[in-house]
Amino acid sequence: MTDYSKSTPAEVRLAARKGLLGKQTSGMAEGYVQANLAVLPGRLAYDFLLFCMRNPKPCPIIEVGGKGEYLTRFIAVGADIRTDIPRYRVYRNGMKTEEPYDITELWQDDFVYFLIGCSFSFERRLIAGGVPVRHIEMGTNVPMYITNVQCRPAGAFHGPMVVSMRPVPGRLVSRAVEITAALPAVHGSPVHIGDPSVIGIADLGKPDFGDPVTINPGEVPVFWACGVTPQAAALAAKPEIMITHSPGHMFVGDIPDDRIQEFIYGA
Repeated sequence: MTDYSKSTPAEVRLAARKGLLGKQTSGMAEGYVQANLAVLPGRLAYDFLLFCMRNPKPCPIIEVGGKGEYLTRFIAVGADIRTDIPRYRVYRNGMKTEEPYDITELWQDDFVYFLIGCSFSFERRLIAGGVPVRHIEMGTNVPMYITNVQCRPAGAFHGPMVVSMRPVPGRLVSRAVEITAALPAVHGSPVHIGDPSVIGIADLGKPDFGDPVTINPGEVPVFWACGVTPQAAALAAKPEIMITHSPGHMFVGDIPDDRIQEFIYGA
């Protein structure tokens, strides 16, 4: 099995395009930014843009395409949104109907794509800071949960925030907060620390997306806002069609993760 951790972003995208990479991308192309995808008909694009602007923790925008465009311009030059992600999800009227590896045949001339910051982009910094990242250690997808925290609505879009969870040793929680707070372009600081029931999570062993992970004695569950939130909004808003990445199967861009703040904010 190929180890993609040392691959370039272009190599990861090529493998996805060839159908060789039908797995989650955490730890791939180490040192480069990863992004969530949402694709919508143009008539819903403004509503979704407003939804993201009103909910910047779960939906920090990295790039938005023009109507009908499918080649990226900024996070990577000329990457194809329709083929360069390992796996997609298609929602029709609020129901998940397909999980294809390629959406070329589904593409419409009025589609608008959104690339949204992903917490995979701060994991290398956590590890460098001595904070363990359990799902990477276990070789699984990060656990993600639908919460009782409601996003601010915008037009057709509304619904609950989704969070990702990483267990952190109690003595390192403040370090994890400090490291991630410096990166608002990829969700920034945690939205909750500790008791999952406070945000409506009944069982950490049963994530809504991704895989459960081991929580060792002395570790605290730490929750970050997650870019899967638009998928929860799709279930709530029920657009005629919406295409996203499959959770954990991200777009890998050419921007180094230590330059993402400069890329987005010019600082």
